[in-house]
Amino acid sequence: MTINITLLFLAGLAFLVLILIVLQIRTELRLKKFFKGKNGGNVEGLIESLYVDIQDLQNSRDDILVTTEDHNQRLKKSIRGVETVRFNPFKDSGSNQSFALAMVNEDGDGVIISSLYSRERMSIFAKPVKQNASEFELTHEENEALSKAQL
Repeated sequence: MTINITLLFLAGLAFLVLILIVLQIRTELRLKKFFKGKNGGNVEGLIESLYVDIQDLQNSRDDILVTTEDHNQRLKKSIRGVETVRFNPFKDSGSNQSFALAMVNEDGDGVIISSLYSRERMSIFAKPVKQNASEFELTHEENEALSKAQL
């Protein structure tokens, strides 16, 4: 009876060893497949390829940041506020044919263009603007246009 138990025990161990060998072979095959990588390459080559791709993406990101900063600087200098005020400079005749046009950028630099219209003539004036102020005296309408054009 002890021999039967010993044989049964040995048969169980042999079966367990056989299962472990099958699992080991299966694991080895999966690891070989994993380390082989896609398209016959190896994992090390795949990692190197990913590293190069990441470097390219970082370089592209840096280029985009530089370009974006350049665009932001250009936009600061572009005209951002535009306002027109029409008015009648001569209360006794005509209509609102005269105007004051203010065009300023984000920093408040730009120009005010005014036109005075009468039946006999038309006059046009341009006044530079720096930081939302002009060194030339502004009319009420020009001040109104400038204040409306400010961001």
